[in-house]
Amino acid sequence: MARIGVLTSGGDAPGMNAAVRAVVRKAISSGLDVSGIKRGFAGLFDSDEFVDPGMDSVADIIHRGGTILLTARAPEMFQPENQDKAAERLKAEGIEGLVIIGGDGSFQAARCLEQRGIRTIGIPGTIDNDINGTDLTIGFDTAVNTILEAINRLRDTATSHERIFIVEVMGRDSGHIAMASGLAGGAESIVVPEMKYDIEVICRRLIRGIECRKSHSIIIVAEGAADVYELDKEIRKRIETETRVTVLGHIQRGGSPNAVDRLLGSRMGSMAVDLLNEGKRGLVTVARGQSIVPVPLTECLQDKKPFAEDLYELAATLAR
Repeated sequence: MARIGVLTSGGDAPGMNAAVRAVVRKAISSGLDVSGIKRGFAGLFDSDEFVDPGMDSVADIIHRGGTILLTARAPEMFQPENQDKAAERLKAEGIEGLVIIGGDGSFQAARCLEQRGIRTIGIPGTIDNDINGTDLTIGFDTAVNTILEAINRLRDTATSHERIFIVEVMGRDSGHIAMASGLAGGAESIVVPEMKYDIEVICRRLIRGIECRKSHSIIIVAEGAADVYELDKEIRKRIETETRVTVLGHIQRGGSPNAVDRLLGSRMGSMAVDLLNEGKRGLVTVARGQSIVPVPLTECLQDKKPFAEDLYELAATLAR
């Protein structure tokens, strides 16, 4: 193997730059040429998006959020004729192995390239932490801590004004972010797509807090689990109290990655290059306990990551 490529795809996540840095520097140190592909899979259809990063080009990026390679959604990659074109473009550029940093959609595209003779290694990079087979994905820990900081600030205001705050966090199809930030932030209720919620239970918990002279309450809602404004209306119908809705939005994606995500990106990026050098393919680098290990790409795609119902029950118990 003489040349490998690296791209970031899907939603950006803090720590992606750490992974890109590790891939580039480990590849060059191993005697490989490396191409960076800008704008994710969309860049595979334009030769102008292929760049040749050197050691110095990835200096001072480990602390930066987002991705220097840029990212984009590429629905065209799910059309067979475009998959053929993408594979041919990689071969024409002399790229024999491709490191793909992204989430579930990125890994589905990786499988399509694998079927067309391109060696691929995936690195799980998504704040949703919804990739099956890995304890953590790059960006999740930083995003949870960003939300936790927002909860802490909102709690000050909620206490001062004796209000209920309903906070929407990211998680269209996955409640892992809401679960982790809600439990760590001491939320009174957590609403996630994986668990059916009961508005009466939420309200009883809020009323109990008021009766115990609790001055405020925080409710965390994953964006795909409920409409926060409708939830706000339902609570107001049942409880005579002040409520406020806060939608954190894309602020959860940005910011400097914390130590956990810098370490994950560095370790996973380095292993990805080692795997390609060893002739391995169709694998994903995952976190298992304190270790980074390779698992088959199919394992990450065949099942949805289990939701931690035990933590959900624990959060409900501690909220009482």
